Amino acid sequence: MFNITENRSYRFTGYVSLYLLLTLCCAIEIAAEESWHPSKYGETDRLGAINNLSPLLVKKAAALIESGTVYSLAMNTGPDTPAFGYRNYQLLTKQIPDADNNQAGPANNVTGFDDLLISWLGIGTQIDGFGHVAIDGLHYNGVPVAEVFHPHGSPVYGIHHLPPIVTRGILLDMAGLMDMEMLDAGTVFNEPELKSAMDRQKVTVMAGDVVLLHTGWMATTERDPENSLRTTPGLGVQGAEYLASQGVVAIGSDTWALEVLPPENPQELFPVHGALLVKHGVYILENIRTGQLAEDQAYEFFFMLAAPKFVGALQSSVHPVAIR
Repeated sequence: MFNITENRSYRFTGYVSLYLLLTLCCAIEIAAEESWHPSKYGETDRLGAINNLSPLLVKKAAALIESGTVYSLAMNTGPDTPAFGYRNYQLLTKQIPDADNNQAGPANNVTGFDDLLISWLGIGTQIDGFGHVAIDGLHYNGVPVAEVFHPHGSPVYGIHHLPPIVTRGILLDMAGLMDMEMLDAGTVFNEPELKSAMDRQKVTVMAGDVVLLHTGWMATTERDPENSLRTTPGLGVQGAEYLASQGVVAIGSDTWALEVLPPENPQELFPVHGALLVKHGVYILENIRTGQLAEDQAYEFFFMLAAPKFVGALQSSVHPVAIR
């Protein structure tokens, strides 16, 4: 006869084993969630995927230039440029005050003028740096907010630390893939759609690339600026993870947020920003004019971007350029 005491012991041992197994699985899951730091580029790294750039990649990118056609990828930045939340732009110009000092003008009658700009840097075509977003109080590579965020700028992740980004650029025409001039608001694309766009265009994303995504949304930004900020088509989290895994330096689009809005999980806030800037060290480019590239089917090109060296800035308006 089967002994009930032994049966209970057997069942108890089974419960303990199951408990230990579940505990181990939870521990592994938590460890996996926290494995985004230290960075694969080293625990003291502060540049992220920019480490994938090299002189050799610059030379390869330069070899893509055939016609010498130059594409300006920046939108105008001014007081009417649509901007997130409270951001605004003010410019004051004035004559250099020689006359105010009761001094005679120069013999050649040259007059000078200066300008004063009071603006948030996150307006228009821009690059987001690693100081822009944190997760659980940590920025890229596990650096605490207290070390990054200061009232007068970031000593750790200030934009002034960024070297010029010069490499191969890739345009993925997501609107063209879906046979639309402009994607509908809220349209999300992830790895399957990104790979379909690559197959359609016969391009492959490689380490060191800058990837630009064309949605056609810039037309809404120009036609209905206020509404263009409420919702956008864009990149999903899984798609961001996929591109980051390929070693790209930066990802940009013709929308103000890059990622789809509202997000796939409505309980989350800018999850793609967190995945790219914090976990993977990949830079984000916003409000990129991709329309002409898409029209010309310019899917591969020489790309260059240099951010102004504003000391301590978390983000900055930029003027990226593509050359074929």
